[in-house]
Amino acid sequence: MQKNLLILGFLFILNTVAKPQTASPAFGIKLSGYIKTDVIYDTRQSCAANGLREGHFYLFPDNVVYDADSVDLNASPSFHILSIQSRLRGDITGPDAFGARTSGAIEAEFFGTSEADLNGFRLRHAFTRLDWLNTSLLIGQTWHPIFPTECFPGTISFNTGAPFTPFARNPQIRLTRKIGTVSAIVTTYSERDFTGTGLDGSSNKYLKNSGIPSINMQFRIPVIKTGLVFIGADFKTIRPELKTTANYHTDENLVSFSGFITVNVRTKPVTFTAMGAYIQNATDMLMIGGYAVSEILDAGKSLKSYTNLNTFTSWFDITTNGKTFQAGLFGGYSKNLGANGPMIGPSFGRGLNIDYLLRLSPRVMFTRGKTTFAGEIEATTAAYGTIQPNGTVMNVKPVTNVRLLVAAYYRF
Repeated sequence: MQKNLLILGFLFILNTVAKPQTASPAFGIKLSGYIKTDVIYDTRQSCAANGLREGHFYLFPDNVVYDADSVDLNASPSFHILSIQSRLRGDITGPDAFGARTSGAIEAEFFGTSEADLNGFRLRHAFTRLDWLNTSLLIGQTWHPIFPTECFPGTISFNTGAPFTPFARNPQIRLTRKIGTVSAIVTTYSERDFTGTGLDGSSNKYLKNSGIPSINMQFRIPVIKTGLVFIGADFKTIRPELKTTANYHTDENLVSFSGFITVNVRTKPVTFTAMGAYIQNATDMLMIGGYAVSEILDAGKSLKSYTNLNTFTSWFDITTNGKTFQAGLFGGYSKNLGANGPMIGPSFGRGLNIDYLLRLSPRVMFTRGKTTFAGEIEATTAAYGTIQPNGTVMNVKPVTNVRLLVAAYYRF
């Protein structure tokens, strides 16, 4: 299925009639970015395994951990100040090529690539774009195709709605073709900083070793006068092992499917955005879910087959559109739907002992010129429990963290 989709994508390129633009621009680069400092207070510990970069990129609260006196060790507050989200971007223009208007962008920040690299300068976006009259080709690293940049939450928190919204940036080739008012988009992509997990921990090698790139197909559909709908499907193939623990070759793959719909409606006073998605093996998108061993095909050789762990996620975001003052509200819900088949062996992923997640997050922003001060209250509940043989979670006990966030931006 994925190979056929890839062939269709390349045929799509070959059949495109490219019409040149006029007035080819000269080469140039425009620098922009911002300095951002976040002041963070959490009512509960949330950094052990459920947050990134000392908890700056927040996902969900840690589970209950009792000491010898049955005191919950994670029911303790924390405080931090970080400026690692500060970033620099260069938007590049240049002369026409192949009958197309050319452009590019490169963007980086000080978020680092690991906990040990905190404050490290890391790549966010780096892509080249060619635009013909009705066709656009993007090559490089940018947002995952299930994170359309016209339909995402406007939170103050760096998590931008994760783990409720699929969050990742991927090296990719993306072709967009306008058909009337509708745009058809085909993307083939790999993984880099946002990866799956397996026997050897987090790595992009599980997707690489399958020999098959991930494929995403979607449509961008204008609705009413100021609305947009994105609807699409995503296919991913991983190869969890090249050889078994008994040192035998294995070529067993796991194919995962995801489907989503996103809606954005902008009026003069407010903008409303919402998403609903069904995601299989969602670890690389910073969501709950993953996969597990479902069957031992040959006990002597330790040959295994695998099953997806499935996640339903939904969120909404509403914000006012004032120039000097904005208020907004984000709400999210994720549900563990369990596995496609029985789980008889190891499982790999994130939050596998969580039945559901809830979040409600109001915010305000005050802007004068290039300076913005913002505040946000982020209440997140994780319902921990006992994993069942079918991947669902029972005997649920919710825990909640309230994050108080104050941020200062200086844009340039």
